[in-house]
Amino acid sequence: MIFAFEKRKTVSRTAIVVVPFVSFLASLFLTGILLAAFGANPLTTFGAMFKGAFGSGRALTETLVKAIPLMLTGLGVALAFKLKFWNIGAEGQLTLAGVAATWVALYWSPWLPSPLLLPAVVLVGCAAGALWAGVPALLKTGLKVDETLVTLMLNYVAILFSEFLYYGPWRDPKGFGFPGTQPFPKAAWFPRIAGRAHIGLYIAIAAALILWIVLNRTRWGFELKVIGNSPKAARYQGIAVERNIVLAVLLSGALCGLAGVGEVAGISRRLQQGLSLGYGYTAIIVAWMAQLNPLAIPFVAVLMGGLLVGGDQVQMVMGLPSSMGLLMQGMMLFPMLAGSLFTEYRIKRVGSQAVRESKIGAA
Repeated sequence: MIFAFEKRKTVSRTAIVVVPFVSFLASLFLTGILLAAFGANPLTTFGAMFKGAFGSGRALTETLVKAIPLMLTGLGVALAFKLKFWNIGAEGQLTLAGVAATWVALYWSPWLPSPLLLPAVVLVGCAAGALWAGVPALLKTGLKVDETLVTLMLNYVAILFSEFLYYGPWRDPKGFGFPGTQPFPKAAWFPRIAGRAHIGLYIAIAAALILWIVLNRTRWGFELKVIGNSPKAARYQGIAVERNIVLAVLLSGALCGLAGVGEVAGISRRLQQGLSLGYGYTAIIVAWMAQLNPLAIPFVAVLMGGLLVGGDQVQMVMGLPSSMGLLMQGMMLFPMLAGSLFTEYRIKRVGSQAVRESKIGAA
């Protein structure tokens, strides 16, 4: 008796709920084995990480600080992935948006009325992220250039450009030699909710709700799903595939750009080293763990933010490397990717006679 994978005609609702949960348990089990190999008690380590990420009000706010950019970049990445457009450039889109937001905050503030400064910072930052994502989108639709490599390489261009600015022409002359721009005027600050957590949290949750409605309750969302499933079928139905891909990727870049705006306007309140911390890459894990579901992304982002903050606690309490949190992210990704196979496919028992007949037919 032989088993084979058969694609499901419809996605099982039970599988959508059960598979991520089982995959998460599997990732914890594998991580526990890894911790034991390092000589650490898995339960004690998990407890220390949980306490470090959620055990106090300050810990929770720091977790939210990490979760906010992960929510926004996760939403942007998920939207692009639904079209089978592999946007690996969220890190660069976030960074360039931070640069554009800084430009507005510092150089528009002398002449722009104060009430309009923060909206201008947000709009220009989102536009920068969208335009940076639009470059590979146009290359993909116009010249069939692979977007994975282009988006990845553009990350380094954006990061090096930002470093050139805050080490060079935008460097604060009163910064005592430290790299970074002048502080933003208060009119360009994101209001904070608690600790360092800012209103970007509310914006990210609202963006998740709006994106879910767009994808599931609008005609454009239906067209995007058709394109993601089969571009040929979409063209047969008269859907403008290239135009919709470009528009969706522009929105993807704008969401990633909004994360960059939140980092410079809500956290550092200037452009400085530390803007590019890998949120755009972790967003890929967030999107896949959430099964590309916008409503699930905020919850997964909080979990991943907790892993980042809890990793520091592990270093102090358990004596393990702080990179253990990043390692756990990778350990969680692989079971989730493997589990997603069972969401779209089911295991079918195939008789030996059927296998022989299929081989004869193939011959």
